[in-house]
Amino acid sequence: MRAWPALLLLVLAGPAAADDSARAAARAVIARQEQALSRDDAQTAYDQAAPAIRALFPNADLFIGMVRNQYRPVYRHRSFVFGDARDTEAAGVVQLVAIQDEYGVDWTAEYSLVRDADGQWRITGCRLIKAPGTSA
Repeated sequence: MRAWPALLLLVLAGPAAADDSARAAARAVIARQEQALSRDDAQTAYDQAAPAIRALFPNADLFIGMVRNQYRPVYRHRSFVFGDARDTEAAGVVQLVAIQDEYGVDWTAEYSLVRDADGQWRITGCRLIKAPGTSA
């Protein structure tokens, strides 16, 4: 009879452990891209993007140009701190990142990631939200 509680605990702990490893892997992908952007390493930053993103921007130079122009707080910042993450129904991860841009403005970046056909996590999108009370 004592085996049941231990077995139940293992069954219940299994999904949480998988979720934690998925979140850690997703953070690693975001960190690789963030570090690559800080070095202007367009190819490594581009490699972290999902195929659908790479289809929109067919080479690394176009991709980094888009990030530089449309995601400036991600491209250049004073701080980049991982926050909460959650699993999504589409078998992906949403990871929040607190960013302070190069001008001292606070942002939240909401990254979405999915596991690619090759088993690697890739970034499918990033939504930037300016902190309340900041000017446009």
